Amino acid sequence: MSGPGRVLVVDVGTSSVRAAVVDRDARLVVEHRRPLLPGSPAPGLVELDGAATAAAVLDLARAALDEAGPVDAVGIAAQRASTLVWDRATGDPVAPGIGWQDLRTVGRCLELRPDLVLTPNQSATKLEAILDQVDRDRRADLCFGTVDTWVAWTLSAGRLHVTDASNAAVTGLRTGSNDGWAAPTLSRLRIPERMLPAVVDSTGVLGPAAALAGQPPIAGLLGDQQASLLGQGCVRPGDAKITFGTGGMLDVVVGDRPRFDRGRAGTFVIVTRRATGRDTWGLEAIMLAAGTSVEWLRDGLALIPDPAASDDLARQCADTGDVWFVPALLGLGTPDWDHGARGALLGVTRGTTRAEIVRAVLEGVAHRGADLVDAATVDAGRPIGTLRVDGGMSANPTFVQALADATQRPVEISPVREATALGAAFAAGLAVGVWPDDDTVAATWAPAARVDPARVLDRERWRDARARAAAWIPELSAIDL
Repeated sequence: MSGPGRVLVVDVGTSSVRAAVVDRDARLVVEHRRPLLPGSPAPGLVELDGAATAAAVLDLARAALDEAGPVDAVGIAAQRASTLVWDRATGDPVAPGIGWQDLRTVGRCLELRPDLVLTPNQSATKLEAILDQVDRDRRADLCFGTVDTWVAWTLSAGRLHVTDASNAAVTGLRTGSNDGWAAPTLSRLRIPERMLPAVVDSTGVLGPAAALAGQPPIAGLLGDQQASLLGQGCVRPGDAKITFGTGGMLDVVVGDRPRFDRGRAGTFVIVTRRATGRDTWGLEAIMLAAGTSVEWLRDGLALIPDPAASDDLARQCADTGDVWFVPALLGLGTPDWDHGARGALLGVTRGTTRAEIVRAVLEGVAHRGADLVDAATVDAGRPIGTLRVDGGMSANPTFVQALADATQRPVEISPVREATALGAAFAAGLAVGVWPDDDTVAATWAPAARVDPARVLDRERWRDARARAAAWIPELSAIDL
């Protein structure tokens, strides 16, 4: 290719927006970031400011281009399933967006069963709730989009109303084959199909970013976890990564579509990418409280001044002294999906110190990571070898060593803390020739460090601790979402 060999990435996460420029050597040469926290007007409600998001996207993207110069393409990575609705003519949001963590539609999801199985973290009932608020008769000319759709609309100055298969698959509005919008679901929720975006390839030229200097082509769209998977060079069946942020998500490439939507070990089917009309499929396993547990040590217990100090304190003891922490502060995800489970700190004695408690928290999150690996191995029907990790907790040496020990697998640490930007860059760059093929993308993987198992953690003792944390609130545990 004859271009500069650089890709602009816009990455909209749950708590921030960033724009970065990635070069053909997979290096972030420019990065601009702005905090953008969701609002919470009441317990269980999470809302997005669409206008503020759009302003941040444009400001940061323009700043990155001003610093880096021309690029060959634009890639977009975004939090998934969060829901926005705007007026097609003006481009103005008609209501606050509803975030993926929002729980206002739990009752509606239960009401729709068994005829229609939806979950409150999907877009479907969020969209219904917004329409019931602003367009009860469903007559207005409105657009629906997840965050990737909103960013593409913003960067294209309203010319593109699209989403990619990785984002569309988690809306709850797709057919089982992921080939079209689900007419029965749309009918039941009274969602006009005209307001839905076109579903496009994750990799492919879509149109110009008309709002940016030089109008580079928008050529990549991915959900954040799929972008992190690609950003860590995971392109072949069996390749897996875990992102340890506020929560933790394991994603593994499986290739062809599994014959289930939710596996018996508690994983979910995802589309990892779509290219030239063909989907590559994967599985996702979820833990609800990873970095949140370390934040609790800082904010709730005041045992550490900052997350980094957890490593220093944990190193003051060789083991936990048989103290066990179950990070179920928000319930348990894969494999149990027990929303009534609650965090547990077990085995505390008069001799227990801050160091043992902090180490127990780090090892508890590592055990939950091993739970995700075990579940994905069962549901994928194939072994997972080396684990690749990114996210804030990947910078904690004690935690990463505990993860290697709990999983009994080598752990490779991403060279960038958040690999979503690299994945979105790869998605766009593959479309315009910055990287010629998947093998070239895989070859860019250069881990910052590799950590091998040094001991064997007691997984049976862990499972006993996890069982003691289960069903603490039986009424919530009885709800299968």
